[in-house]
Amino acid sequence: MRKRARTSLSALVNVWKREVGEISTRNFADSLTASEDLVLRLDVSRKLKEHRGRVNTVSFSADGDILVSSSNDRKVTLWDWETGKTVLSFHSGHDDYVSQAKIMPHTDDRSTVTCAADGQVRRAQILERGYVSTNLLAKHQGLAPKLAIEPGSPNIFYTCGYDGLVQHIDLRTEKATELFTCRPFWPRNYTSLTLSEIAVDPRNPYFFAVAGADEFARIFDMRKYSWDGSADFGQPVDYFCPSHLVGIQDVGITGLSISDRSELLVSYFEEVIYLLTKDMGLGPDPSPISPSLVYDSYEGEMDLDDRSDASPPLDAGLNFGPPFYMGHKYGEELNGVTFFGPRCEYIAGGSDCGRIYIWNKKSREVVRVMEADRQCVSYVVSHPHTTVLASCGMEPDTKIWTPKALDRAILPTDVEKRRPKLSDPRIRYATPWDEMCYFFSEPLEVGDA
Repeated sequence: MRKRARTSLSALVNVWKREVGEISTRNFADSLTASEDLVLRLDVSRKLKEHRGRVNTVSFSADGDILVSSSNDRKVTLWDWETGKTVLSFHSGHDDYVSQAKIMPHTDDRSTVTCAADGQVRRAQILERGYVSTNLLAKHQGLAPKLAIEPGSPNIFYTCGYDGLVQHIDLRTEKATELFTCRPFWPRNYTSLTLSEIAVDPRNPYFFAVAGADEFARIFDMRKYSWDGSADFGQPVDYFCPSHLVGIQDVGITGLSISDRSELLVSYFEEVIYLLTKDMGLGPDPSPISPSLVYDSYEGEMDLDDRSDASPPLDAGLNFGPPFYMGHKYGEELNGVTFFGPRCEYIAGGSDCGRIYIWNKKSREVVRVMEADRQCVSYVVSHPHTTVLASCGMEPDTKIWTPKALDRAILPTDVEKRRPKLSDPRIRYATPWDEMCYFFSEPLEVGDA
């Protein structure tokens, strides 16, 4: 006998409010979609199998009807994700693995753009009877890991590369404009900054962000670009970074996303996820900002900065730091962090431990952990309109997660609920002063993990 799914009390209350006119139809639909009850019932509904080799990224079309995936086999596949059927699979034209593929909006799902490890940026046009024409649009020196589409535009997108180059591409002219080569802010032993992430602000599409092998997420304003080349466009209009990370040499950004409220979500290598809002920007010159507390990752001792004129970082004070999200296994990298829910109520990300983690954005608590891959989850993407996730990783399939489980999931017992110990290397980076107070008020037991 099958168990009957239980309906949460809050859902019943919202139904009553809708009936008596206390809640709009739009808000009612959003409240259902964002229900934690649905998040706790997410389960694998389908495994989409077509590729030969690891699946690197997945992406929904703007209307959410089609899912596109790309793989080490250099193929791009379009899926009807609800039925699990392949709509079309074709060779991308790349000479190496495809790192990302996206469907251009308002093109009837007939125009896709890709970037790859061969540095190429290509367009594929789906013609009649399933024929596909591909052509080269741009080139990077080395891996081109990510591209970002201007929201709602069938023609404009951006690319970034390991060569530090950022390009603007207009499909109407098939012309790539080299905007700038990103340079490290502090003196380093390299001249160009390796870029691995790029995102466009869905609320203000003039703004886009790039990030990579240092601590900063940089914001640029396309309105400041002079198409005749008369102005230097390489200067960001704003830098974002938790102030206790500024100047740290061995950090890098592994995930970047922008919400429809212009919030910036940033994950750091062997670190945690931070939520940064507009008022947390460091401005066009972050050099006056420097950490005033340095944590020794070997001895677990706290040392004061030797500069007497250094002012405390904003996030060193009680409750002044940016929200951060932890609970994943230490040392495991987080990948493809994204907002989830109709109003970005949740944060989701894949981990090198093979799990997907979901946090409540407001409470910062881990609400869900899902076993998704034997080795690592390289990408997680949210459906644009409903409570559905797609994920991919080392395995040659794409998993579709829908709220179909009869029972609400519970957290695994090994989720890190405690703050890390003072000897944990993350303390040097991830722990604002108010979190430090936690340790002194609640001592850890010997041998506690």
